[in-house]
Amino acid sequence: MKSYGGHSMAVPLKRVLVCSPQAAGWGRPNRPWRDLGYLHEPDGKLAAKQHAHLVESLESAGAEVHFLDADETLGLDAVYAHDASFPTDRGMILMHPGKAARRGEPSRQELFFESLGVPVLGRIEPPGLAEGGDIVWLDSHTILIGEGYRTNAEGIDQLRTIVSPMGVEVRKAPLPHGPGPGACLHLMSLMSVLDEREILVDLPLLAVETVHELSRRGFHLVAIESSERDSLAGNVLALGNRKLLAIEDNDKTNAMLSTEGFEVRTFPGSEVSANGSGGPTCLTRPFLRG
Repeated sequence: MKSYGGHSMAVPLKRVLVCSPQAAGWGRPNRPWRDLGYLHEPDGKLAAKQHAHLVESLESAGAEVHFLDADETLGLDAVYAHDASFPTDRGMILMHPGKAARRGEPSRQELFFESLGVPVLGRIEPPGLAEGGDIVWLDSHTILIGEGYRTNAEGIDQLRTIVSPMGVEVRKAPLPHGPGPGACLHLMSLMSVLDEREILVDLPLLAVETVHELSRRGFHLVAIESSERDSLAGNVLALGNRKLLAIEDNDKTNAMLSTEGFEVRTFPGSEVSANGSGGPTCLTRPFLRG
């Protein structure tokens, strides 16, 4: 039976890795939250309660949820488990994060995947930089990867070398400067795959060539409510079969998705998501879809 893989961001989610706020040290004092760009000192208890809602939603959708073990080397950002790795049908690709404080996370995830017998297909090595939040499956043979402050040209070239033997094409998407290099701005901050033909987008921040690429491939672009940009309306996790998981605060965008025919499930993310700028995709590392 298949236990990992799935070249899609939208087919049913079967197995997913998360890292609880407790495991990432959100409850421990004197964590360097300012240096990491958090809005305020993390509230460990509230974050844990909200994360539990997230996990409950994943399980109710039929996903098998796995937890990364606590470790003193993990920083606060480890709760955003999506960024340290990327799944393929031949195994995981370990990232080399552009954010220096996160560079211990891939090795921790490697141990987790090894414990389940999930192979590591390759890894991004310095001077290459890559984070999972910049990498999107457009279809089973095409990856779109954002080039910005967290993922560089060398990282993209290395990813292309790893996946090309599978017949997978890598297309580049330039990212805007946005709030600058200290902010968390990934490609998936600007777009979330909803199903095989629809993508939720923050249209004003997408590069023209990216809009052309998506349109050329026949995607219907669904624009977020711009007033909900800062509350991460564009960060939505596809659960499969037109079911989505979104942050409950984004009423207008969520209602619009409902009118598009999606079943929108929500969880409270005022602390665990908004504080560190990571929505439901960021909080999850799917490693089996199908």
